[in-house]
Amino acid sequence: MKILLTNDDGVHAPGLEVLEAIARQFSDDIWICAPDEEQSGMGHALTLTRPVRLRKHGERRFSVTGTPTDSVTMGLRQVMDGPPDVILSGVNRGANLGDDITYSGTVSAAIEGALAGIRSIALSQVIGRGDAGDDMSFAAAQEWGAKVLAPLLDTPLPERTLVNVNFPPRAPADVKGIRAVSQGFHDYSRGTVVEGRDPRGFRYFWFGLQAIEHTPDHGTDLEAIADGYVSVTPLQLDLTHHSSLEALGQRFQR
Repeated sequence: MKILLTNDDGVHAPGLEVLEAIARQFSDDIWICAPDEEQSGMGHALTLTRPVRLRKHGERRFSVTGTPTDSVTMGLRQVMDGPPDVILSGVNRGANLGDDITYSGTVSAAIEGALAGIRSIALSQVIGRGDAGDDMSFAAAQEWGAKVLAPLLDTPLPERTLVNVNFPPRAPADVKGIRAVSQGFHDYSRGTVVEGRDPRGFRYFWFGLQAIEHTPDHGTDLEAIADGYVSVTPLQLDLTHHSSLEALGQRFQR
């Protein structure tokens, strides 16, 4: 099995090391192509206004001066000696739950893989309240990663779909299991913007990283993580709201 690894935290991120260790439980044919620096929150951005440069760090290990989407594109078109059987993106430092997936470079890398017709899975480790900076623990992902991937590598998936996996911020022994759940939604009215001033006295704004409050609906990824389960959510690339098509069509026929 040929596996391409990528992420949005950068080629030197500890989560990518965790992902490589997980992937090597399934194959020795591992390729890495990831951003050369952190690209969190870049979503499905593609670099169009400047050149992208490819750097080699070792055998089958590369970085790209661009986004997670750029990394997958370069991995498929310039780095690998043939298409991979699966693309794994992560393990992200922080959750990719609910509608946060629309911002996520981790999930977007998997989206790019799905667009190319390749089985693609995004993996993220939710940050615990006591975690900060480099002290964050990936223990749940390390212990449960292979347990989640094993069935996902064999399960048939429709075209233009991907899978989003999140690990709860718990010790591995305290993780209750794995749940297949739907995408939840946050209450974004409670988000924060932090204002400050730089050394020259000019104002700046920084989007707050505090947890946005939410009430997890039943059967969602938010509820699964809150309950101590690994969440597994299949996502589709078709964003069409099909039930609205007929009503809109009737409007334009008048």
